[in-house]
Amino acid sequence: MHELGITQNIVAIVSEHARGSKVQRVLLEIGKLSAIMPDAIRFCFDICSQGTVLEGAKLEILETPGLGRCRQCGAEILLEQPFGMCNCGSVEIDLIAGEELKIKEIEIEEVCV
Repeated sequence: MHELGITQNIVAIVSEHARGSKVQRVLLEIGKLSAIMPDAIRFCFDICSQGTVLEGAKLEILETPGLGRCRQCGAEILLEQPFGMCNCGSVEIDLIAGEELKIKEIEIEEVCV
């Protein structure tokens, strides 16, 4: 399960950006063609965040669809797999979206003095 290593890196990156502040929420964007399983990330997040500024933080995951562009006619098509066929019959498809893994938002606790 490579999601464990990915989640450890996410926790490390968010912790660094939080600079010691308590993290309330993390929003990830995961492409459906990325070979990353959102449920596995959710499971690993609780484990990896224990004892860090992310412990107890809410994890939200936005799954983005796969999108390709036909080299022959230029049409954009939705993809469920990293390959497909255009309506024009071409199988020469360039992937333009769906392989992403991004930390989109981090919400930290503000401490008023």
